[in-house]
Amino acid sequence: MTNDAMRAQMATGQGFVAALDQSGGSTPKALRLYGIEEDAYSSEDEMFDLIHDMRTRIATAPAFTGEKVIGAILFEMTMDREIGGKPSAKYLWEERRVVPFLKIDKGLEAEENGVQLMKPIPGLSDLLDRAVAHGIFGTKERSVISAANAEGIEAIVAQQFELGQEVLAKGLVPILEPEVTISIPDKAEAEDMLLASIQRHLDTLDQPVMLKLSLPTKANLYAPLIAHPKVLRVVALSGGYARDEANAKLAENHGMIASFSRALTEGLSAQQSDEAFNATIAATIDGIYAASIT
Repeated sequence: MTNDAMRAQMATGQGFVAALDQSGGSTPKALRLYGIEEDAYSSEDEMFDLIHDMRTRIATAPAFTGEKVIGAILFEMTMDREIGGKPSAKYLWEERRVVPFLKIDKGLEAEENGVQLMKPIPGLSDLLDRAVAHGIFGTKERSVISAANAEGIEAIVAQQFELGQEVLAKGLVPILEPEVTISIPDKAEAEDMLLASIQRHLDTLDQPVMLKLSLPTKANLYAPLIAHPKVLRVVALSGGYARDEANAKLAENHGMIASFSRALTEGLSAQQSDEAFNATIAATIDGIYAASIT
């Protein structure tokens, strides 16, 4: 069964997860880094057409296969569109052997107790049903920790696991992402609190989840999570580190694999020839892959 093959790849596959899920708010920045200024489009539709072109170019590059890219996180609009003449999720799995995930969060609430919880997700049940119909394997949901505040961190983990249970109930595997902001002064303390809270909540699960966490201040801090029977995989976000630094930090964390977004697209531009683009993405994939298999 396809789902079993996807699950096996996510559990033991050598490689990393590509994050191709920039949403409305972060799309202009992603396009600007890709060499497309805001005066190049005059509507949201045109903007999303351009970002879809970028994602298509990445997903169809010769190096973008399950050999090194074991999964990819898609934005909802990407799921609803086609790549290579097929619905995006089906293209990724059937043509590239890349396991498709869907970003489901709708942004963040205002900061309270040092954290930003996820906003409510209207129509969640229908969205998850559509994801299943598209052949999506799992979801991703992000919230943010900006201080070592025990009350806030407990609230953020509780919300992540509550949403995770809804996702599991639909037969999908959630990637829970309580991101710790990399620039905060008490990052290490926040990470210790986060680890303890996640461990408590994992004991309440009857099915495995995935975790997407900031690269920790203390190498291998999350080793207990990587080894936990209720964790399918622990992936790392680049969190604003430049790619070389993110790769170096990732390589220190054994068993943790990348799920980079900006660090994946660093150095790519709309102006590159296909030859130059494909060579750049291939080198990027090789570097992130090498850091992910340590």
